[in-house]
Amino acid sequence: MFQAKGLSKTYHVKNGEDVHALKNVDLTFGDTGMVFILGKSGSGKSTLLHLLGGLDRPSAGEIVLDGVSSAGFKDGDWDKYRNQSVGFVFQEYNLLPEFSVRDNIGIALELQKKKTDAAVIDAVLQKVELKGMENRKPAELSGGQRQRVAIARALVKDPKIVFADEPTGALDEETGRSILALLKTLSQEKLVIVVTHDRDFAAAYGDRIIELSDGAVVGDEVLPPQEVVQE
Repeated sequence: MFQAKGLSKTYHVKNGEDVHALKNVDLTFGDTGMVFILGKSGSGKSTLLHLLGGLDRPSAGEIVLDGVSSAGFKDGDWDKYRNQSVGFVFQEYNLLPEFSVRDNIGIALELQKKKTDAAVIDAVLQKVELKGMENRKPAELSGGQRQRVAIARALVKDPKIVFADEPTGALDEETGRSILALLKTLSQEKLVIVVTHDRDFAAAYGDRIIELSDGAVVGDEVLPPQEVVQE
């Protein structure tokens, strides 16, 4: 089980009023499923994702994963959390252009101080339907293929949670649907949390939609079970 308890984030602005980006958010997530976080620009959705993923520290509150609270975390604990428990997929892929697909994925294993295992990388490439492309550079791939590499890089760590921040934002609609269909399939085994502005995508692929406004949760809807959409 994954929880946010009283999560708040305040940014102190020099010579200005404090900005309360997130206000006392309480949420509980299951071990699997695809959860979408919606909200307009400035609603706090990216702030929430960064706090849940350990990319930023809360001003108050805690996250709890499998009974372990972040309340007493030191820097090393946050590093371990990011490296072992969660994986990230970003809008702009964040791939190293001079590295091959295999090496871009292998970096995630190295950060965990694990051996770069070719069999493990091949298995995750198979899962994201990129088998045979391991020696290509990012420039030789389409946008959708680059995002699949980014997903493979997140998966190779075998994280409990995959966070995706606007994963279809740089893609056309058809390619975006194929990426969400892949994430939907993965969500049968892992918790996948997606930040997006696209309500139609959320309704089509989500198991749950959480909506933020002005730093607070204003909607939390569990959707009826849906078949995995294959694109």
